[in-house]
This record gives sequence, C-alpha cells and structure tokens, in this order.
Amino acid sequence: MSLMPRSLFSRLVLVLLGGLVMAQLLSFALHMHDRGELLAQASGMRSAQRIADIVRLLDSMSAAERLKVASVISAPPLIINLERSPLAAPGAQADAGARAAFFSALLRSYLGEGRSVVVSASEAPPYKGGGMHGMKMGAGGGEWIPPMMGYSYQGGGPVFVAQVRLQDGALVTFDTRQPQLTEDWPYRLLLSLSVLLAAVIVVSLIAVRWATRPLKVLADAADELGKNIHRPPLQEQGPLEVVRAARAFNTMQSRLVSYLRERTQVLAAMSHDLKTPITRMRLRAELLDDAQVRAKFTHDLQELETMVALALDFLRGMENGETVRPVDMMSLLESLQADMHETGGKVAIRGQVTVPYPGRPQALRRCLGNLIENAIKYGKTAQVVLDDNDQRLQVKILDEGPGLPTEELEKVFEPFYRVEASRNRDSGGTGLGLAIAKNVIELHGGRIALRNRAESGLEVVLTLPRTGSV
Repeated sequence: MSLMPRSLFSRLVLVLLGGLVMAQLLSFALHMHDRGELLAQASGMRSAQRIADIVRLLDSMSAAERLKVASVISAPPLIINLERSPLAAPGAQADAGARAAFFSALLRSYLGEGRSVVVSASEAPPYKGGGMHGMKMGAGGGEWIPPMMGYSYQGGGPVFVAQVRLQDGALVTFDTRQPQLTEDWPYRLLLSLSVLLAAVIVVSLIAVRWATRPLKVLADAADELGKNIHRPPLQEQGPLEVVRAARAFNTMQSRLVSYLRERTQVLAAMSHDLKTPITRMRLRAELLDDAQVRAKFTHDLQELETMVALALDFLRGMENGETVRPVDMMSLLESLQADMHETGGKVAIRGQVTVPYPGRPQALRRCLGNLIENAIKYGKTAQVVLDDNDQRLQVKILDEGPGLPTEELEKVFEPFYRVEASRNRDSGGTGLGLAIAKNVIELHGGRIALRNRAESGLEVVLTLPRTGSV
C-alpha cells in the first residue's frame, strides 16, 4: 500500500508543506548557529572593553594606588593580578588559538596598536571555592594562577588570560571567564517562525486549491456528461490552459450531441418507417387461406412490431428530452401494479416513499414497467421492496424464476442481448428491456445491479440518488 496521497491536491500540499518545513528547520538551525557566534562575540567585546577601561585607569595611577584599586575591582568573572610573570606564547589548540587571536584583536582595537598584548585561551574548568587553591591557566594549562580569597568561578564558558603592559612598563594580568552560552530556546523566534509557517500554509492551501479547482470542475463535467449529454457547457474562463481545456471539452460535447442526434434520428426514422410495411404485411396475412400459416405470419409480425416499438422506446430514452419534475413513486408503482393485475400478473409492494422523487416520470415508468414485466414473465411474480431516505431511493424487484448465470449478470444490460438458455424460450423478448432500464437509471445518476437470490430467483436493485439527481 503506497503512502503517497492519491489526489493531486494532496500531493501538491505535501510537497509544498514538506519544502516549507525543511526550509524553516534549516533557517532555524542557521539562526541558532549564528546566534551562538554573535553571543560569544558580544560577550568577548564587553570583556575587552572593560579590560581596556581598567588599563587606562591603571595607567594614570602610581604602583601603590594600582594595588589598592586592583584589589577592589578584582572580582569574578574578571580577576586582576599585578604580580604575574610574563605569559608564554599561545598554545597550539586550534579552537583556543582562534579565540585568543580574536580576543587579542579586540583588545588592540580598544587600546591601540602600540600596546603589548598577550592573550591565551583555555577550556579548563574554573577553580571553585575560596582559600589558597589555585588553577592551571594558559594555552597549555601549565601555569598556576593564584586565586583570591573567597573567589570562585562558575559556569563553563571559555577562559581568557590577557597580559597588557602599562605605559610605565608594568605588567597587569587579567583572568576573565566568558559566560557560558545559554541553552534556552529562543521562544520569540519560534513563535515568529510558527506564525510565518502557518500563514504560508494557509496561502499554499488556497493557491493549490485555486490551481487544482479547474481539474475538479473538468472531472465533474466529464462524469456528468455520461449521465446527461445535454448538460450546460463549461465556462471558458480562467488561465489560458484552463480555457483551452474547457473549449476542447465543450467542442467534444457538441460533437457527441450532434452525432447521437443524427444516429437517433436515422434509427428512429428507420424504426418508424418499418411500421408501414409491417401493417401491409399484417393485412395481407389476413388474406391467407391456410390458418396455420396465417397464425405463424401473425406471430412473426407481432414480434417484429414489438421489437420496433421497443427500439423506439430505447431511442427516445437516449434523447433525454423529458423535463425533470417531482414524481409520486407510490402512485406510479401502484398504477403499474394495477396494470399488471389486469393481465393476470401478481405484484406486491412493500415499503413506502413519502417524499416525491425529482425525475422524469415517463422514463421512470418505462424503466420500472420493463423490470416488473420481466419479473412476472420469467419469475411468475414480482415483489417490489422500497427503502427511502434523505440521500437515496432504493427499489428492489424480486422474482421467483431460475435466475441467471453469474457471468451473464452484466451482459444482459447490453442492447439486444438475450440469455435464452436460462430463461423461458417461449416467452420471447427482444433484449432491450434491461438496456432501456439501465439507460433510464443512469440518466438519473443512479445505479442498477442484478444478483441471484439465495432462495432462487433474481433480484434487481435500483439506487436513485436524491442529492444531485437530474
């Protein structure tokens, strides 16, 4: 079973939404990466700016004053040491060296190029607690920086040791820890991306629906064309491709209507013209002296006349010229029941149809009459079962005949097709009754089906829709 949606609308929506989600996720990942780098740079800039300000302050003081000021302002995350030995060159760690170079460039930009600045970076954890414990600092982590009593570093950000030479040649060492980058989610950004994604989804759905709507209209029109060849033509408006498709569809419909009209007129004229020679032959048959021969001629002429009449009925049904109006189905069926009773047929009706059905009265009468007559002819009796609701009207016609072979249940709807092996050969038939019934039911947008009953007999099921019926 394929997971790919079957409709074009669903597939386009899936492709668009998949692309949008991937683009949003990529944008979010890039933003988070750039956000981390910007935060790190901003933090380094603040530390470098503060060190530069302290260096300028210490330049203006004497050695004794520097010690006092340094002891006052030295506090985590910035520790000041005026007695530190010169730092070694930066280590070989690639990441730490890049950070140290960046921090050194910031300091030089704030202090000026004439300053002697040495910076090393480390990822070593900070020392904790007060007392006399120290920690190894520097690029290689091989030098001890004495802690100040009561101070402790917290967090896990990078540690910079910057050594700047003052104007009088004294060295001042700054031990600064950058704050650890926060792991909190940028909720405002997520909200902004969610709103943007929702807006784009809505616009995409509207755009896809707008783009695929002409295809749906065309498909509905093609489906309706099979039920009503005289349906109104499609409106030729919209994009150029849609206009061309609608124009081609309307041209095809016009040609089909013209072809069917011409064929129907020719066949109807032929069937109608056959009545005249049939009548002449009937009159001449009456002049025959041999009664047996006269009876055979009369029987053959009657069969021929019946076939012509049914052919005309079939062709009239294809013309679809009758208008739609509310039909009292109970009255129609009771009228057919009375007609069959007059000729000795037994028809029973079960169920009720309380709401009129919008249809073509004469076509429905011809359809139901043919089916009930077949049930009586081949199955002795006809039982009509009605099941009605707001969505559809279902009519079942049951007989007690021999039924049909399974492989013949669909073929009997073809015009002039007869299954004499399973039906009574003496009853005759032209093979047009079921074809006319199917034509009428499909004209109303319904379905007709045959199935053999378990207890013997045939069941004809008519399903006529109440919504969208023509």
